[in-house]
Amino acid sequence: MLRMDMEYSKGILFVRLDGKLNRKTTYKINNSLLTILLKHKIKYLVYNLYNLVDIDEDGIDALLNTKAAIKQNGGLIYVCEVNKILNKAISKLKIKKIDNELIAYKVIEV
Repeated sequence: MLRMDMEYSKGILFVRLDGKLNRKTTYKINNSLLTILLKHKIKYLVYNLYNLVDIDEDGIDALLNTKAAIKQNGGLIYVCEVNKILNKAISKLKIKKIDNELIAYKVIEV
């Protein structure tokens, strides 16, 4: 099961993932989040992965889809609070890492 909490603040969409991002749960990102990004032309996205416990190749692909959408919108994407267990899998994404959500406000100057 995957829980996805979204918060839009100061031009940045924060997405907090909780649970497992796998083949059964990627629809939440591919259908809901991707639609929001493209419809509203969101330029800045920060994933908080603190509570993400597992990710598979389909989950990686879903995150790459959102990376492509952000790139299409001319923006930036970051991940924060990646736990040690997922660090290797997340490094495949080639998405910049930041320590936490508060730093995103400093890094992304909207």
